[in-house]
Amino acid sequence: MRYSRLPAAAAAALALALTCSAPAVANDGIGSVSAGGILFGKTDAVAMKKEVLSVSADLIKVEYEFLNESKTDVEETIFFPLPEYAAGYHGSPTYYGQPQQFSVEVDGRRKDYQTTFVAKLDSNDVTARLRQLGLSDAQIAYFPSHTPFDKKVAPLTAAQSKIMIREGLLAQLYDEEWVPAWGVKVIYLWQQKFPAGKVVRVRHQYAPFVAAGPGASYLGDGNTFEKKYCGDQAFYKTWNRLSAKQGEGGFVNAVWVSYILTTGNTWKNGIEDFTLNLIKGKPDELISLCFPGTFTKINPTTLQVKLRNFHPKQDLDVYFGNVGISGEHDGVAPQIRP
Repeated sequence: MRYSRLPAAAAAALALALTCSAPAVANDGIGSVSAGGILFGKTDAVAMKKEVLSVSADLIKVEYEFLNESKTDVEETIFFPLPEYAAGYHGSPTYYGQPQQFSVEVDGRRKDYQTTFVAKLDSNDVTARLRQLGLSDAQIAYFPSHTPFDKKVAPLTAAQSKIMIREGLLAQLYDEEWVPAWGVKVIYLWQQKFPAGKVVRVRHQYAPFVAAGPGASYLGDGNTFEKKYCGDQAFYKTWNRLSAKQGEGGFVNAVWVSYILTTGNTWKNGIEDFTLNLIKGKPDELISLCFPGTFTKINPTTLQVKLRNFHPKQDLDVYFGNVGISGEHDGVAPQIRP
């Protein structure tokens, strides 16, 4: 996201918009690394035979079964892209960093992964230019001020700042401080071998980023909620009943969690056998989302849908209403590894 030179009122509006954004994490995808960065691709050899995705406000767990259907072993670069965050952090609680407690297991064993990142200004990759100007990885990933991670980062020199202001790499906040105009996208990646004819099982588990706020106010925002979360009459009826119990103001605690599904299309046949479990923290939580298929209640806190030959056309956005007070999931400081 690019900052612009904004007056105080406009900058405040931008900050408010950021606090309402919904973060996301992605399915594994196929790609390659080149001098130009990360290139997403598609495999004609490896099929995602099965995916079981379990989503709650506090935990995301995803389990895959992959099968190399060719006659030769295949090795691919696997990507797990994270949501982009603004390097010029300015008080928004949606500064993501990296998800807490992230882990990768392959066939039951912990898998090491690398961390890389790109700095983007609008749609342009400016990582190389920032390094050419002498910025360290830490200066690109964490700016010297406004970081919630208490990272000690060397300040820019006067010469660097002058050039970066001229090139639009720095933008001025309402308090006249110059901060990065670029965003940072962190990407996990690892090399994965897929032996011919053998099933490879991969599992991730982590605490998701969550966006939280007064759900009652958000529901009243025109048809935004209906478009993104497909709320039905039963949902609104229950919501209004719970809201009325809260007295004046009608606050109902809510969070929303997003997950990028469309990277599942990089595998040979999309997702051949897909299961989505939506897990409530308590039986009287409310859930609303737009998603194909019919959900079945398999126990008091779990809704489940199964799809065959699934080619996701959009990503997953889940709204959890009437939730308890959960722990903060603001992410952790990105560990930048060479």
